[in-house]
Amino acid sequence: MNAFGERVGWPAALFSLKCFAAAMLALYVALSIGLERPYWAFLTSYIVAQPLAGAVISKAVFRIIGTLTGAIFSVAVVPPLVNAPELLSLAMALWLALCVFVSLLDRTPRSYMFVLAGYSACLIVFPDVDTPQTIFTVATLRVQEITIGILCGTLVHGVVFPGSITDLLLARAAAMLRDAERWSHDAIALEPVEGLAQERRRLAQDITELHQMSVHLPFDISRLAPRVRTVRAMQDQLSLLLPLGAAVEDRLAMLKAASGGVVPRQVETLIADVRAWIVNPGEDLAVRNAAADALIARCSALEPAARAEMGWADMMRLSLFARLAALIAAHRDCRDLYDQMVTHRREAVSARVGELLEGRRNRELHRDYGGAARGAFAAFVTVALGCALWIGSGWKDGGSAVMLAGVFLSLFAGSDNPLAPLKGFMIGTIAASLLGAVYGYAIMPRLDGFAMLAAAYAPMLLLLGTMMASPRWMGIALPTLLGLGSPVLLSDRYVGAFASYANGTVAQLVGIWYAIIMAGLLQSAGVERAIRRTVRAGWNDIANRATLMTPPDLRGWINRMLDRIALLAPRLAAVRSDSGQPLYDALRDLRTGVAIGELRQLRLDLPVDEAAPLADVLTGVSAHYRGLDPDAPEPARPALLTDIDGAISHLSDNPGAAIRREGILALVSLRRNLFPDSQGYRKPSPIGQPA
Repeated sequence: MNAFGERVGWPAALFSLKCFAAAMLALYVALSIGLERPYWAFLTSYIVAQPLAGAVISKAVFRIIGTLTGAIFSVAVVPPLVNAPELLSLAMALWLALCVFVSLLDRTPRSYMFVLAGYSACLIVFPDVDTPQTIFTVATLRVQEITIGILCGTLVHGVVFPGSITDLLLARAAAMLRDAERWSHDAIALEPVEGLAQERRRLAQDITELHQMSVHLPFDISRLAPRVRTVRAMQDQLSLLLPLGAAVEDRLAMLKAASGGVVPRQVETLIADVRAWIVNPGEDLAVRNAAADALIARCSALEPAARAEMGWADMMRLSLFARLAALIAAHRDCRDLYDQMVTHRREAVSARVGELLEGRRNRELHRDYGGAARGAFAAFVTVALGCALWIGSGWKDGGSAVMLAGVFLSLFAGSDNPLAPLKGFMIGTIAASLLGAVYGYAIMPRLDGFAMLAAAYAPMLLLLGTMMASPRWMGIALPTLLGLGSPVLLSDRYVGAFASYANGTVAQLVGIWYAIIMAGLLQSAGVERAIRRTVRAGWNDIANRATLMTPPDLRGWINRMLDRIALLAPRLAAVRSDSGQPLYDALRDLRTGVAIGELRQLRLDLPVDEAAPLADVLTGVSAHYRGLDPDAPEPARPALLTDIDGAISHLSDNPGAAIRREGILALVSLRRNLFPDSQGYRKPSPIGQPA
C-alpha cells in the first residue's frame, strides 16, 4: 500500500484532496451567506494552502493582517482622492511600492503580509473605483470573503491529517547536524578531501533554511514544538563551525608545509581523535561532554605560551590548537542544543545550554536595500504608467489589467528573474481561459445546485491541486486554478455572459503581458547586480565594523555573512562557471570579520596608548575594504601587512598573558586572511639594528 502511494504520489494526492475540500467549503459558506464575490473565498483557500499545518496557520495570520491593512488603506484613500484620478493613481502606486520595499527587506515568510497589504488595496480599489460611495462596503466584503477562504483552508489543512512543522524541523535539524559534523570531519583532515566547497555552501544554506522554518513554529499545532530561541541558539552554534573549521584547515596546511609535509605525532593523534569524536560524539550527554572536555584539555596542553620571542611557527600552532578547541566546543554545544530541541522540556538539559539560551533574539539577515528599492520602483512605475494608460484609453476593464500587473510585480519583486514565473502565469492563464470557456458554455448551463458544481469542478481541481504540490508545475497550476475561479463561473447564479467573460479574460492576459514587459524593462538584469550588491554589502560591513568603538556583535556578523553566502551560492551557480572562488572569498571575509571583532574587543579593553597599533591596523583594514571594486578587487597593500606585524610585536611584549594570547590569535587570523601568500611573521628589528 505504501509503495502504491509513493508511486501515485500519495502525499501530493492527499494535499490536493484537502485543497479541494477547503475550496468547496469556502465557496459553499460564501454562497450560503450571500457574499457578493464568493470566488475570492475559493481562490484564497488555494493561495494559503500548504502541506504543513503550522505554515498554513502562520500564512493565514499574515494574510488576514495584510488584507485588513490593505482594506483600511483603501477606505482611507479613495473618498478624498476619487475626483483626482491622477492623485489616486499616484497614491496607489506609492502604497504598493512601500509595501514591496518593506517585504523585500524582511526576507522571512512574514514578508507575505506586507506584499498582501499592497496588492489587497489594488484588488479593492481598481475594480470599484467608479463607485467610491461603496468603497467601505466593498472593502468589508473583500475582507469577509478572503477571511472565509483563509479560515476554511486553515481548518481543513490543520485538522485533516495535519503535517507538523515540528517533525520536519527536527528531522532537518538532525540531518543538518550530521552534514555539519561530516564537513568538520573532512575540513580538519590531514589530507585534502574533495567536495569541501559544496559542503560549505550546503551548510550555509541549511542554516538559512532552518531559520525560515522556525518562523512557523509558534503556529504549529504540535504541543511538543521546540522553543524558537532553542532553534536560534542552534543556528548560532552551527554558524560558528564554518569560520572555525576553515581556520583549523588553514593552520594544519601551514603546519604541514612548515614541517616538510610531516605532522608531529602528537598533533596527528589529536586530530584523529577529534575527527572520530565529531562524527560519533555519543548519545549520552554526560559522556559526550566529558569526552569533549578531555579533547579541549589536550588542545590547551599543546598550546605554546604566548611570549615576546615567539616565532611564526609557534604562533601558527597556538592558533591551530585554540581554534580546534573552539571547534570542539561548538560541536558539543550543537549536540546539546539538539538534545534540548527533542526533549520538549522547558528546563535546560545542561548549564551550558542555559547560557546559550539566554538573551536569544531574531537571526540577523542580510538586507539588500538597493534590490528592495529597485523592486519598489518597478512596482511604482508599473502601477503609475498602467493607470495612465487605463485612464487615457477609457477601457472599462483596464482597471483589472492594472490590478493584476501590480499584483504580479509585487509577488515576484524578490525574484532574480521574474520573467520565468510570469511566463508560467501567462501559460496558466491561457489554459484557464480555454478551460473556463469549456466550463462556462458547455458544462455550467447543465448544472443545477452546488453538489453538481462541486462534482463538475472536481476532476480539474484535483489534478491541478496535485500539480501544485510540485515546485516544477506550481507556476502553471496556480494561475490555472485562479482562472477557473472567474467571477463569471463562480457566483450566486450562473449568467453565462460571453462579453463579460471575454473582457475579463482579455484583461487578465493584458495585465500579465504588461507585467512581463515592465519586468523585462525594469528587473531583467538583476542577478549580476544582486551578486555585486551582496559582495559589496559584506565589504562595507567589514569596513564599518573595523572602526566602531562599541563591543562587537560576533553573532550578528556571522549570521549576516552566512546569509549572504547562502544568497550568493545559487546566483553564482546560475551565471558563472567559476562560482567556487567568490564563495571562498566570502568565507575568507567572514573569518576576517571575526578577527576584526576580536581586535575591536581587545582595543576596548586596552588603554588608549597601548591600543594605538590596533587602531592603525583596523583603520587600514577599513580603508582596504571600503576601496574594493567587486569587478576587480585589489589585494591588500603591503603597508597594512607592516602594521599587522608591528601590532603583533607590540602585543607580544604586553605583560598580560591573556592580552598576548588574544592579540596574537586575532592578528594571526587577520594576517592569514589578508596576506595568505606572504612570508611568515618576523619580529621587527629595533631601529638602528640590522634585521
